[in-house]
Amino acid sequence: MRRVHTIATVLIFLCLLSQAALASRIKDLADIEGVRNNQLVGYGLVVGLNGTGDSASTEFTVQSLVNMMERLGMRIDRNNVKVDNVAAVMVTAELPPFAKAGSTIDVLVSSIGDADSLVGGTLLMTPLKGPDGNVYAVAQGALAVGALSFGGKAAKVQKNHPTVGRIPSGGMVEREVPFQLPHDRALNYRLRTADFTTVTRMADAVNGYFGQPLAHPLDSGSLQVVVADDYLDSLVEFIAQIEHLEVQPDMGAKIIVNERTGTIVMGEHVRLSTVAVSHGNLNLVISESAAVSQPAPFSNTGDTVAVPQSDVTLAEDSGNLVVLPMGVSIGDVARALNAIGATPRDLIAIFQAIKAAGALHADLEIL
Repeated sequence: MRRVHTIATVLIFLCLLSQAALASRIKDLADIEGVRNNQLVGYGLVVGLNGTGDSASTEFTVQSLVNMMERLGMRIDRNNVKVDNVAAVMVTAELPPFAKAGSTIDVLVSSIGDADSLVGGTLLMTPLKGPDGNVYAVAQGALAVGALSFGGKAAKVQKNHPTVGRIPSGGMVEREVPFQLPHDRALNYRLRTADFTTVTRMADAVNGYFGQPLAHPLDSGSLQVVVADDYLDSLVEFIAQIEHLEVQPDMGAKIIVNERTGTIVMGEHVRLSTVAVSHGNLNLVISESAAVSQPAPFSNTGDTVAVPQSDVTLAEDSGNLVVLPMGVSIGDVARALNAIGATPRDLIAIFQAIKAAGALHADLEIL
């Protein structure tokens, strides 16, 4: 009897564990309104390249180099500047919320000229500006490219992408983005994927945890939470409590198809009406050859003639008719289509045909 009770306890624990594994934290599903990253961009120069920089025909690189040297107190004739170890680049970064002056961020460096490679280069001090034109960070440092490119006139060897690199912690925050948490006892959460079911479950989770009706949905993508009286002086702790609440998100039925790579991704809620599927491939092979006709040896007359010949071979694979009953799950769909030997390329055509027949109850999105 104790053995049966132990097995039942283990089964209940596994069921609860599987349900918990499907849940996601609120911090992974929604963000507080106004708490977001800010994009930064800047123009700079990468120096120290081993002859793989921009050519002399890239005028803005030469002009930028001359302007920089003149600001350093040197007088240079632009017509005499011919260097190939300098490259003009665009520097981009994201300023995270609540970033303080003096903190560091990662920056991405991308060539905008005709440089062959940025390997071994160093980015000179580059101001990074926001959409308002103010400088929020400054980037500088050695690039980590993770690629190589070598070659000559007849051959070239390249690995990965040599004209884009990163500088980990290469940006220094100089200006903070002003933002304060609301003081009117109301926090508005914006869902990353709007859904009425998900936002309702989030409200139920918050209200159930605090034991009072603090949260109510505004629409499918917004949730308003009133700060509890016990947390008026500790708003950060209140937000942290909400972030760790787990909610099982809901999603619509959707099939994502990438025709270029043959990739197919189906959601668990994909359903079909009763439909019969048959799929067979028709292979047509045409081979061209030439038959040579020439006169007999030692004959006095006759010409050698090449006569074209065409061989046509037609082969059609057998197509099995499979009936998919109404309401089958994604596992049943996969097993049924695999039974007729459908490849990923075939599945794309099959799903498009089922959608056209009105038997596919899901959104078919083709990338």
